[in-house]
Amino acid sequence: MSVEGVLQSTSALLRLRVTAEADPGSLARVLERFQNLNVLPRRVVAEFGINDMLHIQIDVLGLEEARLSNIAAKLCQMTTVLGAYWHYV
Repeated sequence: MSVEGVLQSTSALLRLRVTAEADPGSLARVLERFQNLNVLPRRVVAEFGINDMLHIQIDVLGLEEARLSNIAAKLCQMTTVLGAYWHYV
């Protein structure tokens, strides 16, 4: 990958979407993944939906797509998380 490709991949604004059970610790456990990487998200939105669901949206800048894919995969392994995926904003 060229230098321009690396710069482009880390300068894109990415959005992680997580659907979790409405557990009091779900938000903290999701954000913990970014704390461990010392990454401060640009925006975090969490809201309750129907059927006791928690919808979390995290916007990050400066993180590689592969790393965010790994985070989403790890989050999907948690028992309280029902689904996680990312996309470009």
